[in-house]
Amino acid sequence: MLLRISAAVLLLFSVLFLPFWVSVFLALVGMIYFSVFWEAVALFFLSDILYGAPEAKFFNLVFVSFFVSLAVLLALEGLKKKLKFYPHT
Repeated sequence: MLLRISAAVLLLFSVLFLPFWVSVFLALVGMIYFSVFWEAVALFFLSDILYGAPEAKFFNLVFVSFFVSLAVLLALEGLKKKLKFYPHT
């Protein structure tokens, strides 16, 4: 639990102070390592609120990294369930 909290705090620090690619790398590592890392999606939403601007190539959508991180999280969770053994509950 302490590792997950530390990872979320580190990701928050990277979203606020470090370049975007560092945040993307840390979020991907967190999404792969932890079971469901919703913190990454929430922090990319925060990033879009703070630094987001409408993108013309994405139909003037402001929350691009939020939607991409949500799609990546859902895809990785589906992939992890196919690769690992999970007990049926």
